Amino acid sequence: MTAFFDGFRTETMDIQGRRVRFRRGGSGPPLILLHGNPQTHAMWHAVAPDLAAAFDVICPDLRGYGGSWKPAASTDHAPYAKREMAAEIVELAATLGHDSFLLAGHDRGARVAHRLAIDHPDRVRRLAVLDIVPTLEHFERADMKFAMGYYHWFWLAQPHPFPETLINAAPDAWFAAHTSREPKPPGFFHPEALADYLAAVRSPDMITGMCEDYRAAATIDMDHDRTSRAEDRKVQCPTRVLWGDKGKIGQWYDPLAIWTRYCEVAPTGGSVPTGHYLAEEAPEAVVDEFRRFFG
Repeated sequence: MTAFFDGFRTETMDIQGRRVRFRRGGSGPPLILLHGNPQTHAMWHAVAPDLAAAFDVICPDLRGYGGSWKPAASTDHAPYAKREMAAEIVELAATLGHDSFLLAGHDRGARVAHRLAIDHPDRVRRLAVLDIVPTLEHFERADMKFAMGYYHWFWLAQPHPFPETLINAAPDAWFAAHTSREPKPPGFFHPEALADYLAAVRSPDMITGMCEDYRAAATIDMDHDRTSRAEDRKVQCPTRVLWGDKGKIGQWYDPLAIWTRYCEVAPTGGSVPTGHYLAEEAPEAVVDEFRRFFG
């Protein structure tokens, strides 16, 4: 097992009074990696060190997750709109001296990355999205397979504090169940990454942040996404779409065909021989994809 984030340093930064935790290492063009749910930046531990040979790799915890700040629940869920989460990443990059950057996101982080590329097209040089189709497509195409396979989209979006109360009663058991939708061998998650994930899910504030993320997806994010579609605002930069061939995205959808409608330049991509957790299950394949695409 390789050293955990070998050569990286953990930092925190206040952005207008809002705490952001991130790891950073390497040198070269800036590459920002955004994590998924219910994880933290630690999901990139097996990918980031290899990429650091060619890039200034920055792995933040998203708002509401890990060691970053966690706004309280609100009736409109606006603090967790992907527009707000994306703007915070832009502020972080600018504070670190980067007016533009390469960007990749997995799961929820890919949704933030998608919104960032729409709202801040001058900031994103290239975009990679891992194991998603746009949020709007998920909801508008929803059927029984989606409802059963991604039931958590609807449960976590229930009014505060119903899902929080149940998760906080048994956070470790919830994490184990939530991450075992695809079979995994014992020890699948690196022990240091797992410790970081479990520390996060044992925090009631993080659980609220996570649920607010999903509530925003079902409400204010839909408004923003529909407006962008009506205005024909698309991703302007070259885009790489990757998904795990053992997961649901390739089973339920034609990802490239869907993403083509959301990108000004036809996206490229394909499946990787993994389940949902691409960067932890097949880090070598993800590194190879990123090296070739981000160049």
